[in-house]
Amino acid sequence: MKAKARAHTNIALIKYWGKRDEALFLPTNSSLSITLDKFYTDTSVRFDPKLQADQFFLNGQQASQQETTKISAFMDKIRLLAGEKHYAVITSENHVPTAAGFASSASGYAALAAAATKAVGLELDNRALSQVARQGSGSASRSIYGGFVEWQKGELEDGLDCYAVPLLDKDAWDLRVLAIEVSSVAKKVLSREGMKRTVETSPFYQGWLHAVELDLQTMKQAIATRDFTLLGKTLEANACKMHATTLGANPPFLYWNSATMQVMEAVQALRDQGLEAYFTIDAGPNVKVVCQPSQVDQITSQIQSLDVVQSIQHCRIGPGISYLDQE
Repeated sequence: MKAKARAHTNIALIKYWGKRDEALFLPTNSSLSITLDKFYTDTSVRFDPKLQADQFFLNGQQASQQETTKISAFMDKIRLLAGEKHYAVITSENHVPTAAGFASSASGYAALAAAATKAVGLELDNRALSQVARQGSGSASRSIYGGFVEWQKGELEDGLDCYAVPLLDKDAWDLRVLAIEVSSVAKKVLSREGMKRTVETSPFYQGWLHAVELDLQTMKQAIATRDFTLLGKTLEANACKMHATTLGANPPFLYWNSATMQVMEAVQALRDQGLEAYFTIDAGPNVKVVCQPSQVDQITSQIQSLDVVQSIQHCRIGPGISYLDQE
């Protein structure tokens, strides 16, 4: 009873920010993302009747009790679904910077959901797998698929209509994403805590919920017509709106730092020079820049010249879940 899976992370063009149900990870709004080829997680799961508890190894090291407890709670959901009683050894190799706004939890829980359900003998289609992955990390629901993906918020209290669906295959529209690292320090306010605080205390949050629905429809129109300018303007504005809600939280907080701001200003200056690039930022200080293949080298060169930039990863649109041979 073992399996190994690979999942790639994704970057939200229309952000997910807030839950209507904390236990089931049901979002307050639908979101839309693209899966990236550069960042991924490989996870193997082996059920063993001799074990007295789950064992979790991350990047070659046994994980802390706190991390293991989180993973074990997610595994309990899969055990309940499958009628399985045995514990497992979980081994994960994470090729994503952790807790820095590069969505490491998306690829992490998507890979774990795929490997664990396969190992326990469940034959799930991608929709069902998306629902399972969602209960570990909301954005993991989108990493089941490659290309452009929409996570539909649903309306039902049990979450049966809340899952991700593919919109456009990874090869249908060749866009590029520059993942710009300005900090490798783990963020002080984790995404789950930040969302909860914002939903409960920010007076700006209702405005976000109204605006994000309009942004989602505009983004889907941009994708359908391959309108890069409309896509770029919409994703950049949507990111700024999301981060604005955190400034209204009590106490207020901000994921950006001064280096984040310098990259944002540089991207806007690039557009004045005729290089069409747009930024987006998740819950962390690092920046993703979306651009077209013909201008990626010029844009990379300009941003690389900033003193605050530690590294730039050039990403293409990536694939969905894959299953790997056990070593």
